[in-house]
Amino acid sequence: MRIGSSIGLIAIGLILALAVRVDLAGIDLELVGWILTAVGVIGLVASLVLARQARPVVRREVEYPPPRPPDPRY
Repeated sequence: MRIGSSIGLIAIGLILALAVRVDLAGIDLELVGWILTAVGVIGLVASLVLARQARPVVRREVEYPPPRPPDPRY
């Protein structure tokens, strides 16, 4: 699950939990909304942790670009 889909699940879940007031036989939309929100938050945290680990750090010993020698005219 990527960051965008996690945010989408959070948004849809909060809309169902807080804004929709429809009675369906056998389905509690408020509970479904809170479940989707929880899954979205868990997915967002997991994707942020995995994205942070995927970037290796490369260090160079040589400065880039190398410094110029001093100009003898000055």
